[in-house]
Amino acid sequence: METAAKSKHYFNDVGIMTNRCMCHAFRSVDTIITVIAMPVMFMLLFVYVFGGAINIGPQNGKYIDYMLPGILLMAISSGVAYAAVRLNSDVTKGIFERFHSMPIAKSSLLWGHVLTSVVSCAISLIVIVLIALLMGFRPSAGIGAWLVVTGILLLFTLATTWLAVVSGLLAKSAEGAGVFAYPLMFLPFISSAFVPTESMPGPVRAFAENQPVTSIVEAVRSLLMGQPVSNELWIALAWCLGILFVAYIFAMRAYRHKVA
Repeated sequence: METAAKSKHYFNDVGIMTNRCMCHAFRSVDTIITVIAMPVMFMLLFVYVFGGAINIGPQNGKYIDYMLPGILLMAISSGVAYAAVRLNSDVTKGIFERFHSMPIAKSSLLWGHVLTSVVSCAISLIVIVLIALLMGFRPSAGIGAWLVVTGILLLFTLATTWLAVVSGLLAKSAEGAGVFAYPLMFLPFISSAFVPTESMPGPVRAFAENQPVTSIVEAVRSLLMGQPVSNELWIALAWCLGILFVAYIFAMRAYRHKVA
């Protein structure tokens, strides 16, 4: 009974912190527009300006079908950057200390930001997919494939959000907290997200074919287009779970150091 009561208390605290973070996030309309608008503008640019000049091969179908997974990962990277900024704002403004003086589960503060990041990223992904459908995106995926794609994107969001937590806890300012997302947003450009890796110079191609974004993009693309996934799915899951595990460990160590 005591364990059940503690669990209920913990989940209540997480719910309260998540509701608080959600309210703050959705009051910032400019942030929501930025998170959605930037990936959409890249999608419009690549499809209608560069798409005709990029040779993806006849087996890959239309360019919008080919490049959408990369846009989705860019949207996630952009969204989690704001999670780092919001968390850092709580740290630098003394909000954490105020909550620590209250009888609440300490880690619920972090989970509030993490779950808010997941929800806001999910909303932005749905909007981007709907716009892609208007632009001609026609997936061949069934319900099962869509569920797997959703799981991969969820794992990637969780993994990168916990990286954002590390940045938000350790950075000295909100601007510094958001800087960590720049490499994440740049990685899709050095991957198979927008062009096949076969067209890249040797060293660049070697990096592109062995970094996490390529495996995730290839797995998501194959699932959406109803193509064989092969080992890319398991490699993508391994990358997501590995990053999530390492980021969570470092985040909790940084958090314990911060509240000590």
